[in-house]
Amino acid sequence: MARKIWLTVIMGVGLFLSLIALLVVGTFSAAAGLARNAREAVALAKGAVPAAYEPIVQQWGNLCPALNPALLAAQLYQESGWNPRARSGADAEGIAQFIPGTWATHGVDGDGDGKADVWDPQDAIPSAARYDCDLAAYVKNVPGDNTDNMLASYNAGAYAVIQAGGIPPFAETQNYVRIIRSLAKSFAAPVGRLAPSQQAAAAISFAQDQLGKKYLWGGEGRADQGGRFDCSGLTQASYASVGVKLPRVANDQWNAGPHPSRDQLLPGDLVFFAYDLNDPRTIHHVGIYVGGGYMIDAPHSGAYIRFDPIDAADYIGATRVTQDGAAALPSAQAA
Repeated sequence: MARKIWLTVIMGVGLFLSLIALLVVGTFSAAAGLARNAREAVALAKGAVPAAYEPIVQQWGNLCPALNPALLAAQLYQESGWNPRARSGADAEGIAQFIPGTWATHGVDGDGDGKADVWDPQDAIPSAARYDCDLAAYVKNVPGDNTDNMLASYNAGAYAVIQAGGIPPFAETQNYVRIIRSLAKSFAAPVGRLAPSQQAAAAISFAQDQLGKKYLWGGEGRADQGGRFDCSGLTQASYASVGVKLPRVANDQWNAGPHPSRDQLLPGDLVFFAYDLNDPRTIHHVGIYVGGGYMIDAPHSGAYIRFDPIDAADYIGATRVTQDGAAALPSAQAA
């Protein structure tokens, strides 16, 4: 009898410990799931999207699993450069560049004012997100990555993606997917520390060789300009010296890669200054960071290329230039 009681006690303890183990495993699995979700959630980088549009992009960018706010921001930037009055030669209209036929079937009244207006970003941005998610649903059973197939559908149509069994073999469509994926990195808040630039040291070396040259508005360093530069001409030439083609204008260079925080800056990062710290379209100056809180820049007419501190009231942020990021910029594609 004592032996049976003892066995019962042992079995009871064993079951209790097993239950505890299952609870522990379940707790850690749930925590891991939450951690994965936290890692996968995409927030917008500070200042990457004009403040007037940031809340709605963040909200509607999470409409479906295939979409995220940075991806939606990349599409809007690619389509219109945040211009709500943009109109293309193909009759695409507004900040999201809907053609009338697509707007008629996918335009939504995002702000609830009783009218779906293609020229109103409060309607057009939700409509772009809804259209993306509709496309993702159309191609959900197509092999490959659903987000890539969604982007390919946006460019070539869902039928083409279904027929091809993935991204169609069209150069334009393949480039579109690559471009939006690359641009999205410049709109996403970095998670963890960013990888250093592979070209930074040589780009800085080029900039150092220009120290002491007099500033020239519109200067690109050409022989007929006496080798002189303005601010964005200097950063453009510094990265051109290592084979990275940046756009000519400072605020276009802003999206050439991800945005490190102030405490993550590394030599070679581009540092930017704006009239409105909530709107990257107002960027008016750029330099190349060299460390210790200093940059090399071509400051203004009458000045010389020199070292300047970056900590100023109009400092909006920085960009870690990448080859793919620079190549994805609309101005780079048009050049």
